[in-house]
Amino acid sequence: MEKRIELERRARKVNQITELNLDNCRSTSIVGLTDEYTALESLSLINVGLTTLKGFPKLPNLKKLELSDNRISSGLNYLTTSPKLQYLNLSGNKIKDLETLKPLEEFKNLVVLDLFNNDATQVDNYREKIFKMLPSLNFLDGFDCNDEEVQSDGDDDDEVNGNDSDEEGVSGEDDDDSDDSDEEVNGEVSLSEVYNDDLEEDNSDWEGEDEVGEEDEEEDSDIDDADGDANESAASVNAKDKDGEKEADESQVRGKKRKHDG
Repeated sequence: MEKRIELERRARKVNQITELNLDNCRSTSIVGLTDEYTALESLSLINVGLTTLKGFPKLPNLKKLELSDNRISSGLNYLTTSPKLQYLNLSGNKIKDLETLKPLEEFKNLVVLDLFNNDATQVDNYREKIFKMLPSLNFLDGFDCNDEEVQSDGDDDDEVNGNDSDEEGVSGEDDDDSDDSDEEVNGEVSLSEVYNDDLEEDNSDWEGEDEVGEEDEEEDSDIDDADGDANESAASVNAKDKDGEKEADESQVRGKKRKHDG
């Protein structure tokens, strides 16, 4: 433990250290931690292997003490030299009865106590008796006297930072985006419909023009047929005229021949 303390100091002056973490350093008793740590406010000794608190230093400004997962069964009176203690975690130890917790009555500012996984929690009306023993206590094993669970620091931060409202805002923005996208899709459909209508109108115009063209071709064909018939009639008349002239000439020749013979 002494080596771990020196490592955690990092060349800082003892009376300037406010937080010290000695978790898992393995020791059955407090060694190397002295009364010189007068500014210490938070001390963590989780899973160290402590069987006793004998030798616990006088820490006048200590507010938070972590002692979970050790083998402490008694000796809580050694903590009374830290009168400002507000948070004490003794979960996972060997405390068997409520009598062992009597020294905690000296802590007038203690608001959070954790005794989870200790035999003492199996005592009848355990919670009611502890809250009565320690009037300043607000939370025992994570719940208040009304069995309401304590809010985690993360929940408090979310409320303070207004993260819930931010999420609603993001959700609202997503809804707006989806509405906009729907409008855009609808806009594309309407444009497509208009475009198709224009194509249909153009096609109908072309069909009309094709019909007019066919009618014109039919009229031209009729005119050509009429011209052909007229030409044939004229040719027939001319042929008849020529035949008449030929016959007249022949009759004149025959007349002259008879006159000459006479």
